Amino acid sequence: MATKTISLKLEAYERLVRARLHPGESFSDVVMRAEWPHHRTTAREYLDRVRERGPVYEPAELEDIEELKSSDRPADDKWPPA
Repeated sequence: MATKTISLKLEAYERLVRARLHPGESFSDVVMRAEWPHHRTTAREYLDRVRERGPVYEPAELEDIEELKSSDRPADDKWPPA
C-alpha cells in the first residue's frame, strides 16, 4: 500500500484522534469516513444559467440570496469534537 507523509497543525491532529471510532482505527480510515460534497455549482455553470435565462431574478429569489448572505458561515465541520 502506498503512503504519503503530510504535515498537520496540532489542532487538526487532535481532531483526527478524537474522530477515531476506536484507538486502533487508522487516520486513513477516519479520513475515508468523512463526507465530502460531491458537486458544487461552478462559476462556469452559473454563468451558463445566466446566459440561458438572463440576469433577471424574481423578487423571491433576491430575498433568498440576501437571506443566504446574512447567514453565510464556514462549511460544516466534518469531524466535530466528540
